[in-house]
Amino acid sequence: MEENKAWEASWIWTERNRGERADGNELVYFRKTFHLVDAYAARLVAEVSADNRYRLYVNGVSASTGPARGDLRTHYYETIDLSAFLRDGLNTLAVKVLHYKEGEPRPSAIPSAHTGALLFQGRVTDPHGQELLRLDTDESWLCRVDDAIAFLPESYTCVGGGESVEGDRLPHGWQETEFDDRDWKRAVVIARTHLEHDGFLTPWQLTARTIPPMFERDRAFVTVTRAEMSPGAVMREASSEREWLRLPAHGKAVVELDAGELTTGYLRMEMAGGRGSEIRFLCSEGYESEDGVKGVRDKAEGNVLRGYLERYSVAGRMAGDEVYETFLFRTFRFIRFEVEAGGEPLVIHRAYYRETGYPLEVRASFEASDSSLGPLWDVSVRTLQRCMHEGYYDCPFYEQLQYSMDTRLQAMFTYAISGDDRLARKAIYEFHSSLLPGGMLLSRYPSIQPQVIPGFALYWIMMLYDHLLYYGDAEHAARYRPTVDAVLDWFARRIGGDGLVGAAPRGYWSYVDWVKEWERTRGVPSSEGPLTVYNLMYADALEKAAFINEATGRQEIAREYRGRAKEILAAVNARCRSAERGLYRDGPELESYSQHAQIWAILSGAVHGQEASELAKRLMEDSSLPQVSYSMAFFLFRALSSAGRYDLSFALWDRWRDQIGLHLTTWLEDPVSQRSDCHAWGAVPLYEFTSEILGVKPDGIGYERIRIEPRPGPLQWAQGQAVTPHGPVEVAWRISEGEFRLEVAGLRGRSADVRLPDGTVRRVEGKDGAEFACRMPGSSG
Repeated sequence: MEENKAWEASWIWTERNRGERADGNELVYFRKTFHLVDAYAARLVAEVSADNRYRLYVNGVSASTGPARGDLRTHYYETIDLSAFLRDGLNTLAVKVLHYKEGEPRPSAIPSAHTGALLFQGRVTDPHGQELLRLDTDESWLCRVDDAIAFLPESYTCVGGGESVEGDRLPHGWQETEFDDRDWKRAVVIARTHLEHDGFLTPWQLTARTIPPMFERDRAFVTVTRAEMSPGAVMREASSEREWLRLPAHGKAVVELDAGELTTGYLRMEMAGGRGSEIRFLCSEGYESEDGVKGVRDKAEGNVLRGYLERYSVAGRMAGDEVYETFLFRTFRFIRFEVEAGGEPLVIHRAYYRETGYPLEVRASFEASDSSLGPLWDVSVRTLQRCMHEGYYDCPFYEQLQYSMDTRLQAMFTYAISGDDRLARKAIYEFHSSLLPGGMLLSRYPSIQPQVIPGFALYWIMMLYDHLLYYGDAEHAARYRPTVDAVLDWFARRIGGDGLVGAAPRGYWSYVDWVKEWERTRGVPSSEGPLTVYNLMYADALEKAAFINEATGRQEIAREYRGRAKEILAAVNARCRSAERGLYRDGPELESYSQHAQIWAILSGAVHGQEASELAKRLMEDSSLPQVSYSMAFFLFRALSSAGRYDLSFALWDRWRDQIGLHLTTWLEDPVSQRSDCHAWGAVPLYEFTSEILGVKPDGIGYERIRIEPRPGPLQWAQGQAVTPHGPVEVAWRISEGEFRLEVAGLRGRSADVRLPDGTVRRVEGKDGAEFACRMPGSSG
């Protein structure tokens, strides 16, 4: 990460005068007008940041949003080429900045400094690179404090609170060059960007943005699901771009719109007339009963939409259309509008949204003989996309927080279908930055409310291992070895006389999974004593840390960690394994069992070979065991694969097929509470279909070698692409009359071990592809 670059621009904000609004969050508008000759030959490259969120316009056109989410020690800035927005004559830079105050409605993932601030450093140059003009933030910039928008306190989500807007107090058209800003005030410099001596730090430690900008594109609603209108009201199709809804004076309408899928976007309305009218709106994931029971998500009849209510009071502009757009993006599939016209008619020309998210490029594909798997792929891609913004979000509707368990899975799914690791590298750095003095990582970060789930720190180590395995970047992995050491030491210091890691300190949450049987303890098998799952996860993390250290030149530490892992596994086998049931207990003193303990016994290497195979079969057949939810299902698939019993996994897809039956367009958080309709830890098909059914996996650090080991199960054929750091690998296989035939392409000269269903292994060297065949086990001929 870049530190303390030399800056010439200053941080600016507004000077507070008596009588100006000082309560709540602050929204400030900034403008800078400048003149250009031969603008088409000029170039403007700028670096921009703010505390906390900004949207930048050039000559009325939105050009950038940001900054990328960071923390109080890593404050990101964007570098943007604005040349295409320039024109001859007058030009205007316009920036809207929202600063969150402590105790006010705000996103839980965005920390704030003591004041709002804007930084813009821009240089206009000629075709030869000669500087023509400087546009740095200083006292020459004009500003105005918003007094129209109030951010509403609400307990429904923690993503920033809704808006209540007085449209007649908004500076409509403020982004345009022609706007009259003569009554605006001069901005004030509140901080310099770099102090020359003594090492004192500014409130914002600037770092270049490491991820691409979020995409934005206009999208229309698909259909109207419910409409109630007073006499004289007229409504056209949901996708109409002109005069969608017309209300007479004092007319009313309640309209519910369907976007066709759960999405994320900035809600926009374009309207005319209707001074004194009021528009209330509510964003919702889906329909549910009056008493909160969720069923078929798009069934409007007899059901309601839930969310927090926002409002916009119409100004009724005399010249030109009136436009309103939410400052933060919203998450929704459905929108409920409650419109009440004032003393003059109101026309809403368009109600639509500007969809946004991380620009994920899907380069993988999958098809199979079982057509029911196709929708599982499509919904998984969408779910992952909706949970990717400036970080990996657990859910876009309720929290927008980056948790290390969720993030590990989301990163692996991204590797499998895209190969893009930029968001994952950012997340690895951010969790590293959350390190507490005692050696524990925060379970979600960035976050204004610190939380510790000890097991999630182990997922971070696994995340670092995954990245090294996929991309082979040893230098990247080596940088985080001290943090790995600190986390593992935290667990080591809690090993008791029985050789097991004991219970977490009071106040920490030893979450494992959302399981019906564990509702009372909030996802924890037991509230006291050592947890078998945590000890086995610790052993697995030690092995992965050993792999990291070995790959980065610390052989002695690698041996130490492997020795520690063996000791933990020996203690678990001695104290947590029931000889009578042939299962692992949830704790040494507990006579309770779950799928979870058996899964991690296999994954950690507590059992091997035939014992692991038998345990895998037992954990699938014993219906008395608490079953994993969607979050832990990934590890169930991994355990079955590791134990050589992947054939047992295909029945698990019914859990995802059932959600398709409820018309969900993204995957549920869990089957117990069903709080969120979009949680990307459920996008398991993205990994399973590419890495197991197609069978493409790394066989060596950084895909030095490729392993191709298809798992046909009950399928007759499958084909598609899996992504590696060296490009997509194409796989197509088919079973016909007991013969398995496989075609592989896209190896690009890399060596590959191809493992066929009959157990034979074929090596491919120096070729782009190859064809293979074998008899299926159990077939005659």
